[in-house]
Amino acid sequence: MSLLLLVDLDGVLYRGADPVPGMAAVLASRAAGGDEVVYVTNNSMHYRADYVSRLAEMGAPVGADRIVSAPRATALYLREHEPEVRRVLAVGASGLDRELRDVGLEVVNAGFAAERMAREGIDGVAAAGAPDAVVAGVDPQLTYLRIAAAADCVRAGARFIATNRDPIYPTERWLRPGAGSIIAAIEVASGVTPLVIGKPQPLLMQEAAGAVGRPPTEAIVIGDGIGTDLAAANAVGARTVLMLTGVTNRAAADEIPPSQRPVAIAEDAKDLAQVLEGLAAG
Repeated sequence: MSLLLLVDLDGVLYRGADPVPGMAAVLASRAAGGDEVVYVTNNSMHYRADYVSRLAEMGAPVGADRIVSAPRATALYLREHEPEVRRVLAVGASGLDRELRDVGLEVVNAGFAAERMAREGIDGVAAAGAPDAVVAGVDPQLTYLRIAAAADCVRAGARFIATNRDPIYPTERWLRPGAGSIIAAIEVASGVTPLVIGKPQPLLMQEAAGAVGRPPTEAIVIGDGIGTDLAAANAVGARTVLMLTGVTNRAAADEIPPSQRPVAIAEDAKDLAQVLEGLAAG
């Protein structure tokens, strides 16, 4: 059987603006040999097409249906598991809005609701049109009233869903507040704990494997994060190849408890190619 590779992006395929040497070529070779490659990321800012163009330029095998970001997985989860949700208040960037609309949801952006609250003197529920759910991710334009709109809706009974709980969002030059920081504000204001889709929770991996019709237990997760990629893989019973090309170094990898260790640790693309050859043969 072909391998199912669930591949993280930042720290594995690239670091910031720079490609990780050799990684795209390894994945292209595996795909040419029949393996299935699906990319998974907690990043909630961008739309799938943004990743497709970037990965294609690097030479990685890619198609829009093989990009499962936290916003995409959130949208798929709502469509498949909560069909009663029709109208959504989205606290996030345009990529989140577009992924939700792609599955047929009616989306009200929190910025629009906040403007109505300020202009008309109404609460968040009325401003958002009584949404069935609030979905929150990274919102670079976050304001007090956007938080208020989301909290109003959640307190009124809207389903509260978080794309992920990453506390920080790394940019080319800075560390900025991540989705988890925004989720925490809404959670404290509403008193409600959200359902979390992204890593280290299992739902993102489940949706990614489901994108090619396979169970996550068949997957090999290729990631650089112990608390995210490895933890999510362990949560769904998948194997992991832990890459030392991103946030994890050898010393940290050696401290992983035996019961949670990956099946292999790879220093670079050459190591990964050898590991995958062994797993395919075994």
